[in-house]
Amino acid sequence: MPQLFTRSTNTLARLSIVVVILLLGLGGWLTLELMRSPFVTQAFVAREQPVQFSHKHHVGDDGIDCRYCHTTVETASSAGIPATKTCMNCHSQLFANSPYLEIVRESWRTGQPIKWARVHDLPDFAYFNHSIHVNKGVGCSTCHGQVDQMPLMWNVASLQMEWCLECHRDPEKVLREQKDITNMEWQPPANQAEKGKELAERYKIQKPNVLTSCSTCHR
Repeated sequence: MPQLFTRSTNTLARLSIVVVILLLGLGGWLTLELMRSPFVTQAFVAREQPVQFSHKHHVGDDGIDCRYCHTTVETASSAGIPATKTCMNCHSQLFANSPYLEIVRESWRTGQPIKWARVHDLPDFAYFNHSIHVNKGVGCSTCHGQVDQMPLMWNVASLQMEWCLECHRDPEKVLREQKDITNMEWQPPANQAEKGKELAERYKIQKPNVLTSCSTCHR
């Protein structure tokens, strides 16, 4: 009985298997990269708001401290979204008749809060506490970036689990003095490894095995 396949068929079969494996690997890699990309995470994508509030103007130009608006950042899990009254503390006098701020004035008159678009939106199954991070020496710009340079707000990180774990495995590299918590221009000093270790002891930072435990963030 004559052969149905030529000798080269074995080579083609092996080559086909290799190509399929490579394509599956490439497909998996592309999928992972897509999941980390701004297309999915919305990192570096400015969010439209009912009032185009500029952190660059308020924080960068006017020097308003983060805690003036985000009043519970040091005491609660949520940093807090400022009430309309906080806006009106200034804007009842400044730009009081500007059409641009009519939404703010209407909110003040009616008592209906402004519906801001959330920028840093973690899934419900992830627990995040602002106060514990701030009180342990993690500054605002570490997670939120230099908001004093943002005309419109965007997130500078993926907010995915691997991003959180990167810090939880080695928190010493981002720790800073309490006086610098809201300092948008803070950069790790040359001796950050030594300084971070000292701050970790002072702030009683838990060990990485605790910080990376599932129950730390998933409760």
